[in-house]
Amino acid sequence: MIPALVLTGGLATRLYPLSLVRAKAALPVAGTPLVVRILEWLRQAEIADVVLNLHHLPHTLTRLLGDGAELGIRVRYSWEVPLLGSAGGPKRALPLLLNGSGAELHDRRTILIVNGDTLTNADIVPAIEQHRSTGALVTMMVVPNREPEKYSGLLVDESGFVTGVSKRGESRPSFHYFGVQIVDAEALARVPPGVPYESVGALYPSLTAERPGSVRAFHCEADYLDIGTPADYLRSSKLVAAREGRGSLVGVRTGVAPTAHIDGSILWDDVMIEDGATVHECIVTDGVRVPAGTSWDRVTLRIAVGELAPGERRVGSLAIAPL
Repeated sequence: MIPALVLTGGLATRLYPLSLVRAKAALPVAGTPLVVRILEWLRQAEIADVVLNLHHLPHTLTRLLGDGAELGIRVRYSWEVPLLGSAGGPKRALPLLLNGSGAELHDRRTILIVNGDTLTNADIVPAIEQHRSTGALVTMMVVPNREPEKYSGLLVDESGFVTGVSKRGESRPSFHYFGVQIVDAEALARVPPGVPYESVGALYPSLTAERPGSVRAFHCEADYLDIGTPADYLRSSKLVAAREGRGSLVGVRTGVAPTAHIDGSILWDDVMIEDGATVHECIVTDGVRVPAGTSWDRVTLRIAVGELAPGERRVGSLAIAPL
């Protein structure tokens, strides 16, 4: 099976202030870190060689995974300083993904690239098989775009070729790319090494223009969950917990006083909820001590370290932001 790159280096600014505490892929989703869920999903597809790109809060990921032995997967890391973007990052990681063979990029070699916030049950194997049979350079896994007012979409012709992008709010039929793609190394050949190349959105249109049919879509009916904002994260975590029959969204070494009241909230690790405190639909991050007798409703709480994020306010030793 092909190797996989999981994109985990981004700043995740839409997820502020949570991503000031952990890298996005390290966030717990119903008790299991998002990146662990992704690796378990890859392992089910018999993908056993994975690289993570690292930049923002890398220790929050490496301490979870190590070399991947506990998950039965070989995990290695591609470090980025500066952050190289969704095309530059894969270009940097290619030598690791391709076993450091030193072969030229024009050799036909294939990798899987997965966004580090992708939570899906998609079956990767048929998409890889289609990619190999069509001679495409890129195959993007997509579902029908049922929320065009929220998401831009890919335009795909009857042959499965990606022909363009519809802007958010457009009514014409489109497809939603949910963060899983199969890519030949040749597709990244024009990306300069070690240079920020912000988005494949700048790369793929040129590939399509020069080589029609080189970027294809694989239409599937997979489920996926959005973890773009703190509110999305709370909603998706509760949905996963309900699906898996887990009533608790509480991390390790976390304590709740007998007279405290917790309702619909996520508590990360090393949290303490003191006597008489009420926490309703909140996200309480690592190490926070919620003071006795206080009441919180639909906010994020983190230890106030460094500058506040936009929308945060300082309350004692805590930084608070509305969901």
